Amino acid sequence: MFIQTEITPNPSTLKFIPENKVLEKGTHEFRSIEEAKNSKLASDLFTNKAVTNVFFGLDFITITKSESYDWDVIKPDLLSKIMNFFTLGLPIVESDVNKSDNQNIEEKYNDDQKKIVKQIKSLLDEKIKPAVAQDGGDITFVRLDKNIVYLELRGACAGCPSSTLTLKSGIENMLKYYIPEIESVEAVN
Repeated sequence: MFIQTEITPNPSTLKFIPENKVLEKGTHEFRSIEEAKNSKLASDLFTNKAVTNVFFGLDFITITKSESYDWDVIKPDLLSKIMNFFTLGLPIVESDVNKSDNQNIEEKYNDDQKKIVKQIKSLLDEKIKPAVAQDGGDITFVRLDKNIVYLELRGACAGCPSSTLTLKSGIENMLKYYIPEIESVEAVN
């Protein structure tokens, strides 16, 4: 099995692209070995003491390491764990509960706010998520409060040195352009 690796804008995160599809839909993020209990692959990756975050996208895996470790030292172990996992043919995640799914979040909004939330989610899905997925990350809508949009940065985006610039200059400007009611965009993490 061939697994391609790519650097990301976050120097602590590396993107692994296996020739197999990773997920059928959605994303999954694990911030600890305890959170990874329903994923054998994530659990295996966390046995490497350098790993601090594992993120699964549709066709990629991003792994974030502690700054005190060097990629040249830990990358062979991680590649081996990913290859061994895919040869077993097991599911990536045991239960198919998508942690990034916020389908019922609109219940607390009035009709005008629901329309804005729907536009935000549409712009995120169509224009923003594909771009950040190329860098090994994801952005999830959390809430709209007093015309401020709160987003969660995931995968390579979380902790990335350029995430503030991306959030303010890219995402905030785009959302304000299409939805004039929006005053600002903030990260929750």
